Parts: sequence; C-alpha cells; structure tokens
Amino acid sequence: MAEETKNPEVQEEAAVAAPKVEQSPAQENPEQFLKDFNWVKYEEGIDVVDDKQLEEFEALVAQNFVDTLNDEVVEGTVISITDRDAIIDINAKSEGVISLNEFRYNPDLKEGDKVEVLIDVREDATGQLILSHRKARVIKAWDRVNAAHDEGTIVNGFVKARTKGGMIVDVFGIEAFLPGSQIDVKPIRDYDQYVNKTMEFKVVKINHEFKNVVVSHKALIEADIEEQKKEIIGQLEKGQVLEGVVKNVTSYGVFVDLGGVDGLIHITDLSWSRINHPNEIVELDQKLNVVILDFDEDKTRIQLGLKQLSKHPWDALSETLKIGDKVKGKVVVIADYGAFIEVEEGVEGLIHVSEMSWSTHLRSAQDFVKVGDEVEAVVLTLDRDDRKMSLGIKQLAPDPWTDITSKYPVGSRHEGVVRNFTNFGVFLELEEGIDGLIYISDLSWTKKVKHPSEFCAVGDKLEVVVLELDVEGRKLSLGHKQIEENPWDKYEADFGVGTKHTASVDEIVDKGATVTFNEDIVAFVPSRHLEKEDGSKLGKGEEAQFQVIEFNKDFKRVVASHMVIHKEDEAKIVKQQAKKAKAQADEAKPTLGDANDALAALKAKMEGK
Repeated sequence: MAEETKNPEVQEEAAVAAPKVEQSPAQENPEQFLKDFNWVKYEEGIDVVDDKQLEEFEALVAQNFVDTLNDEVVEGTVISITDRDAIIDINAKSEGVISLNEFRYNPDLKEGDKVEVLIDVREDATGQLILSHRKARVIKAWDRVNAAHDEGTIVNGFVKARTKGGMIVDVFGIEAFLPGSQIDVKPIRDYDQYVNKTMEFKVVKINHEFKNVVVSHKALIEADIEEQKKEIIGQLEKGQVLEGVVKNVTSYGVFVDLGGVDGLIHITDLSWSRINHPNEIVELDQKLNVVILDFDEDKTRIQLGLKQLSKHPWDALSETLKIGDKVKGKVVVIADYGAFIEVEEGVEGLIHVSEMSWSTHLRSAQDFVKVGDEVEAVVLTLDRDDRKMSLGIKQLAPDPWTDITSKYPVGSRHEGVVRNFTNFGVFLELEEGIDGLIYISDLSWTKKVKHPSEFCAVGDKLEVVVLELDVEGRKLSLGHKQIEENPWDKYEADFGVGTKHTASVDEIVDKGATVTFNEDIVAFVPSRHLEKEDGSKLGKGEEAQFQVIEFNKDFKRVVASHMVIHKEDEAKIVKQQAKKAKAQADEAKPTLGDANDALAALKAKMEGK
C-alpha cells in the first residue's frame, strides 16, 4: 500500500471521498492488503487508518492469522525444504520449522504439500516459531482412532512386525496390537505372512490410561460368517456328504471347515479301527469328504463322520468264519478283565483273562500280552448282529485237567510254587493251569499258624501231598505237613498221662502258668496245681517236677501239675484205706448160698412142716 500523507486536508478529503468507493482495498484484495500493510509505520503512528479500515483489518487478522497461544492442530503449507528441515507457513507472523525426521514416513514430501502441525515452541531464542508434525499426527490420530472405535468404522493399518501373541499394526501413526486370535476366524500358523501388508481392521478396544489400542481383522468377517453359518445350516440334512478342509486337529477330534461353518469329527468317527490320535488319519489343510451325522440349529454345532463313508468291516467279514476257527490279530487295547484283538481292520474280539490260561487263580491280562503283540486265538463266540466276538488263547493248548487222575493221584507227592494267600490257606501252582489249596491246618503239625504269611511267602516252593481230588469241580486239596510223620504220635507215649518231667515255669498267665517240655510241647499248669509242699506257689523261673494229668493229641493240649507230686503219698494212703474199706464191706455182704438156705427154711415153716 502506498504511503498516506499526514496533511489533515488530504485526510479529510479522503474521508469524504471514501464512501463513494464501492470497496476498500482490504475488501478488494485482503491477502494483498495484509501482505503490503506496513506494521512498523502503523505501530509508530506514521500511517493512520480510519476506524472502518481498522475494523476490517482486525477481522482479516482474526480470519487469516493463527493464535499461537492456542495448542490446537492447524494445517500448514510446505514452502521450503532444506537438508535438515521443512519450512511451514501457517499464516502466523513468521514461518515455522519442522525437522525432516518427522517426515521419514513420507519420503516424497515436497513444496506445496499440506501438513498438520502443532505449535511446539511459540518463539525460541532466535524468535523462530517451532512446529511439530509428529505431535500433531499423534493428536489427530487419537481423535481418528477414538472416532473409529465409537462409530465402528473400518480403518486401514500397516502390519509392522510380529510380536509375542500377535502383530504390531500402524493405524494413523499409532502402534496398535493385533492379537493372533483376531487375525482370522481360523487358526493362523504362519504370522510372518502378514508382515509388511496393509489390511483393514476394526478398533475393538482402547485403554486411554495406558494409551493402548487393540484392533481386529477377524471382527470384520465374523458378521458375514455368522450369516453364512445360518444359511449353510439351514440347508443341511443328516446323511448329506460335503467337502471340507481340516482346520484344526485335537486329541479328541478334528475340526473341518465346510466353507464358513465348522464341524467336528469325533475321534471315534474317524475310523472303524481304534486310533490313539486323530493325526494318525488326517493332517492340517487336508481336503476330506465327510457325512453329516447331526447338527444343532440353535448352537450351530455340526457333528460329522468320516468312517461312515466306508462299509462297516463287520459287514465285510468272511461268511466262512465260525466258532472254533483259529484267527490271528494284534492287541489294540488291554484292560484288567481282558484284551481286545483286532482280527481284521475294524473287527475286534475280546479275550477274557479267564480264557488266557488254564490257571484258575486270579491274574491280570497284562501278565499275558501287551499292546501291539501279534497273537493267535480260537473263536469262542460270534454274534454278527451285535458285532461281538469272544476269543480264547488257552484253547490252543490241551487242558491239563484231562489226565489229572493219572498225574496227581491221592497220596502222591509233588512240588509247587506259592501263588497267593487267603485267610484260610495257601494257593499252590503245581503246573500251568493246575492249582491246589493247602488249608492252614495242613501247613504244620506243631506250629499254630494264624495266617499263611507267617509260614511262607509268595514265590516259595513247597513240597505237598495230594489229600483230595475233585475232577468235576477242578479242585485239589493239598497238605504240606503230611510229608512228615505226626510227631504227636510219638509224644503220646513220651508225654502221656502220669509221666513226670522236670521243667521251669516260663510265664505266669491267666488262671495258671506255662512250662516248656520240648520245642513242640508247652504244658499248661492250672493255678491250684502250682502249690508247693509248704503251701506256697511256684513262681516264674522256678524249676520243679511236673506230672502230666491230661494229654490231647488232636488239639495239641497238655496239662501238668506240680501239686500231685508232693501229695502222691497221701493219695496212696487214701487209696489203701479205700481199698481196705471196700474189702470189709465185701466180707459183710451175705452170700448167695446163705440166702437160698434162709429162703428154704422160711418156705417149710410156711407149709407147716
């Protein structure tokens, strides 16, 4: 603008003439007016501006210049680029400076580009306006991220890198987290394939306190998938065969993608044969034909089958197979009660533990076979309708009880192995399939055995005598003590009633005491029979002479007395006196002849003779 004169007359003329002009210079070209306006002369009062022009001027300043006291983000124009900085015009009193490092994401920055900036320093030491593009981007980015979250809009993001559990995604310049479970509806095994790719996302979570953003790509397709699921399930029918892709393999089954909806093949529906894990049959990404077994329209669960597409092995089982035939197979499952043998693929038979050996004592199937063994067996039962078969191994060998009477006659001696105990005896195995029982009373002639474990241990060898044989009941009664003579037969003569023995009192027990005569005979002395000659009683450890007053071989019972020893003379006197009295009584009794004479005299008197 040309300089104005300070002559009052000229000013007055200008004031009078001004209303005749349609537009002021500020109105005609506001940008040029602001550019040419001499601020120095105006501030020093050299140039005088009338009130109307001043109002227009202030309006233009408010409209075109940025208030540097306000921290809001503004748009600026790149007017120059140096080696290190970009000069930005934001219509302030001076241009601002931004380091080129803040534009590393945009290597194509050029003069004239519009950029968003934030006033970082209003005036540095040199009076320069310092701007920040990075801070402006962050503020605007958070505004845009919050808006996308609130409005549910779709945003574009650049996958920068892989991290633990997911990916790092650049969204509007903010690093957001993409969990691995939110990449796709199907499990992702190779995360690296998504690095350096631009994808669409949905902002699903924002933590304002920690400035965390979580995005999801899966959320964009879930809604469409749900609609596809409903549409697919609505067209499903039981028995329908579909093609699918193995999506996931677990220990209990296989998940198959049927084109937007998943179905499960349970491990039992994968193969007619037994398998330990589904990966024995299928692998990831494998294409399969499956049959629909069942589905739940409410829960959108589909049960699939693979083995049902092939003929049941029992239907293909040879018609010539019959009871008594020999078959070969592999042990696939072992239980305590038996083992399952796969004789053909999908066809199994059970060998019960009782059919594994002719032995009658209890054993486990693991004692005979293990998983994977190839065995031969005989068909015992065959039910094609119920698809059941029972097998036997012991039938391949002759029954040891066939000639039992010739091998184990009563009275014969044999040696066997102790297999197990019961409270009443010991089970002894004479050979495979032939067991016998030794009752606890037949273990020893002399020892009082309360439990068989006190006498022997499992695995011990014992010599026995066959006491009884029940062929029909397949029972053998054995005796161990019978291999020796009963020592009590001899003891009956040596320790019979009336024999005398010297011994010490072992223990004072209830109602008496015990004394040991030898290693087998421990006699009981009743309390009153412990009395000594002076009237006192024998004590523990005292040695004395005892007389056997009772001997019972069957019950191995011996009763002795010390008292009768010192009272034996008195007993003899009593016996002699008793004997003399008896003799005198016998003499006083009338004889039979005397009685006959008396009766004859009485008869004659009665007859009057």
